[in-house]
Amino acid sequence: MDGASAGAGDGGSASGGGRWYTGMSSDNIKGLVLAISSSLFIGASFIIKKKGLKKAASSSGGVRAGVGGYSYLYEPLWWVGMITMVVGEVANFVAYAFAPAILVTPLGALSIIISAVLAHVMLREKLHIFGILGCVLCVVGSTTIVFHAPQERQIESVTEVWDLATEPAFMCYVAVVLAIVAVLVFKLVPLYGQTHVMVYIGVCSLVGSISVMSVKALGIALKLTFSGTNQLIYPQTWAFTMVVISCIITQMNYLNKALDTFNTAVVSPIYYTMFTSLTILASVIMFKDWDRQNPTQIVTEMCGFVTIFSGTFLLHKTKDMADGLSNSSSFRLPTISSARSFKQTDEYSEGVPLRSSDSFRSLH
Repeated sequence: MDGASAGAGDGGSASGGGRWYTGMSSDNIKGLVLAISSSLFIGASFIIKKKGLKKAASSSGGVRAGVGGYSYLYEPLWWVGMITMVVGEVANFVAYAFAPAILVTPLGALSIIISAVLAHVMLREKLHIFGILGCVLCVVGSTTIVFHAPQERQIESVTEVWDLATEPAFMCYVAVVLAIVAVLVFKLVPLYGQTHVMVYIGVCSLVGSISVMSVKALGIALKLTFSGTNQLIYPQTWAFTMVVISCIITQMNYLNKALDTFNTAVVSPIYYTMFTSLTILASVIMFKDWDRQNPTQIVTEMCGFVTIFSGTFLLHKTKDMADGLSNSSSFRLPTISSARSFKQTDEYSEGVPLRSSDSFRSLH
């Protein structure tokens, strides 16, 4: 026990020094590379899909996604964004098989930076100097978490993951999540979905925290299968697969509604913050990630989370500032060229609510 404790202490001190590489396992490094690649693809997909949604709404005259329409399914540009997102999600999926959620999930902040840069290039959005500072904060926070992330838990069978998922603590978490999602979908979405961004994002984030746990379980099962230990014979593997499919369909549906109804600069940071917080909470409950760390490492990780959250908030608010300067008193979608072509398709008050159905239909 003393040797193990000393080793853990050495690993903790090494994380800040020249022995960092000895403290980070090869699996964690693989997960890190895959997570960064995932952020690149997903960050680009937000912008491409947003352009596809707007193009579909303007050219087809159909019902917008924000009010229940699916005309975007006939728009090739939306499918390009969708394929880009799928590639990113596949990389993210594989990353969870190699590294803990505490390492992989926060790196999603890099996708916000990619979105901000591409929005500046493709959508002509202005990036304030404090927005650049927000990007830097995201990078610093991500680096802090990478240096202090726990090692991946060694699991030999998908049945071990199932045992973790069916423990009372995690079952209580799932029950609470399902209850809140039911209230959001059946009570709040019809009333406030078009005016409060937290409604759509709340559904995506809550369901997403469950999907990540199932994705990780399925990823572990496939990794073990490809290593020679067939996990496809276990019904638990297929149960996790069904949960993943159900959760992803729900997430994509409400994320499309959020993107079509609200500014990308609003959706991206709020979705990231809620999704990351809930996913880390779910991972701590199910996989007990913090049981393998000392208090110093946990506090440092939390500081990294706060730094990333601060960066995403700053990036979001400074986008509002930049658009406020260019659009005088009223805040609109920060896409100057699209604002001219759509003539007030999207309007915002304080950067969040969208006057969607009435203002859009009045144009026709």
